[in-house]
Amino acid sequence: MIYGHDPRTGQTLGAALPETDRDGVDLIVSAATIAGVAWRVTPAAERALALEAIADALAAHVDELWRLADQETALGEVRLRGEVARAAGQFRLFAQVVREGGYVDAVIDHADPSATPPRPDVRRMKHPLPGVVAVFAASNFPFAFSVAGGDTASALAAGCPVVVKAHPGHPNTSERVAKIVRNALPYPDLLGLVQGMQAGADLVRHPEVVAAGFTGSVAGGKAIQALIDEREVPIPFFGELGSVNPVVVLPSASMAEVASGFAASLTLGVGQFCTNPGLMFVPEDCELREAVAAAVEGSAGGAMLAERIRDGYLGGLDRLGELALLAEGKPGEGSWAVTPKVFTTDLDTFAGKLPGIAEECFGPASIVVTYRGISDLRVVLERLEGSLTATVHATDPDEAAEVAEVLGRKAGRLIWNGWPTGVAVCWAMHHGGPWPSSTAPAHTSVGATAIDRWLVPRAYQDWPEELLPEVLKEAGSLGVPRRVDGVLER
Repeated sequence: MIYGHDPRTGQTLGAALPETDRDGVDLIVSAATIAGVAWRVTPAAERALALEAIADALAAHVDELWRLADQETALGEVRLRGEVARAAGQFRLFAQVVREGGYVDAVIDHADPSATPPRPDVRRMKHPLPGVVAVFAASNFPFAFSVAGGDTASALAAGCPVVVKAHPGHPNTSERVAKIVRNALPYPDLLGLVQGMQAGADLVRHPEVVAAGFTGSVAGGKAIQALIDEREVPIPFFGELGSVNPVVVLPSASMAEVASGFAASLTLGVGQFCTNPGLMFVPEDCELREAVAAAVEGSAGGAMLAERIRDGYLGGLDRLGELALLAEGKPGEGSWAVTPKVFTTDLDTFAGKLPGIAEECFGPASIVVTYRGISDLRVVLERLEGSLTATVHATDPDEAAEVAEVLGRKAGRLIWNGWPTGVAVCWAMHHGGPWPSSTAPAHTSVGATAIDRWLVPRAYQDWPEELLPEVLKEAGSLGVPRRVDGVLER
C-alpha cells in the first residue's frame, strides 16, 4: 500500500492507496491504447480545445489543489498556486502549438523528371507515435512535472495517449489531478495513472508503450533505461537527470548583486530544483566569497519533499564535507528539514577531485571555487560533465568570450547575468543538455518543441492524392505552414 506523508512531521496522510498490479497496468494501458486510436484522428482544432479545457479545469480547482499538494510537499501556498498556473499555462501553450500546425513539419517536393537521377514526388510530415507514452512524475513539481506536467501536455498535444507513474511523494495529489484532467478530456482513458515502483517497471515494459519521459535522478534514469534495454522492441527514452548548473563570475561582474541572487536561487524551494546553482566559480582576489557567506547565513532551510530525498542530501553533504565550509544558513524545522550549506575550495584542489566532487547534491548545497585567471578556469570547465544550464555574470561580453565557448558545449541553456532557477514555458525554451543532465540533448522537456519527442516523420512517395493526409494534399494545407519545393509557405 502507498501513503502520502507530511514532510513537516513525517506522519502519514489519509487512507492507503493500493499499488497497481501487473493486470491493472495492462488494463490501464490497453484502455489508453483504445482511446488513442480516436484521439490521433481528432482534428487539431478539437485537440486544442481539449487542451484548453484541461487548463481551465486545473485553474478552477487551484484552491483545492494547492492545499492538497501542500500537505504532501510542504511547498507552501504561493509556490503551489504558481505551479498550478504554470501547469495550466503549459496546456494553453500546446493548444497554440497544435493550432499553428508547424510542429508537423510538412514538406512537399514535387516530381522533377529533369533531375539527375529523376526525382519522384515526395511529401513528408510528422505523426504521433503509434502507442502509449509512459510518463514518470517528478518529486519536486507535483503539478508542472507530474500528472498534469509538460510531458503529459506535450504528448497529448502530439496525439498520443499517456499513462503516468505517480510519484510516491504526492500520491493523493496525483490521484486528484488525474481525475480532474480525465474529466476534461473527450476520451477519459487518454490519461491513465498507476501507483507503485513495480507498476512503473511493468509500465515501461508494456508492449503498447512506445516512449517514456522521466524527470529525476541519474540513478532513476539508469534504472528505467535498463528496463527498456530488456524489451524485445526498444523505445526512445527522454530523461531529465542530474545537473550542477555551473555559474561563472568574471571580474567585471556586479559582485553585490551576485551574492544575493546566488543565495536566493540556491535556497528556493529548499534547493529542490534541477536547475539549482550547485557550482560557482569566482575570482580569488575579490570579496565575493565574504558577500556570499553573509547572504547564505541569512537564509533558512526547510522540509524536503521526502525522507529519501533528505537522506540523499545529507549523503551529498558528507561527500562535500572534504572541502572547507564557507557558510550555512539557519536550520529548517521539521523531521525532514535541512540546512543550506556552501563549501569552498581553490581551482587546483577542485580539479584534483574531479569528476566526483562535481556530482549533483540535490538540495540547498553548492561549492564556491576560486580561480586566478580566466585561462586557468577554461581548462577546468572543459572537464565538467553536461548540465541543463550554465550562467555567466559579467558586464563585458568580450571578457566572457573564452568561457562562453566552453560552456556552450556543456549546457543546453546559457544565462547572462541571471540565475538558472525558473524555466520559462515558451516557444524558444530548451530544457535539456549533454549527459548526465539528459538522455537526449537534442530534445527539451519544457517549451513548445517538447512535442517533437512524441512525433515521428513519415514520407509519401508518389502516393495517391486521395490517400494523403489533408495537410499534404495539393488543394490546401488547412492553414499549416508547409515547405513546398524548398520554399516556406504559410
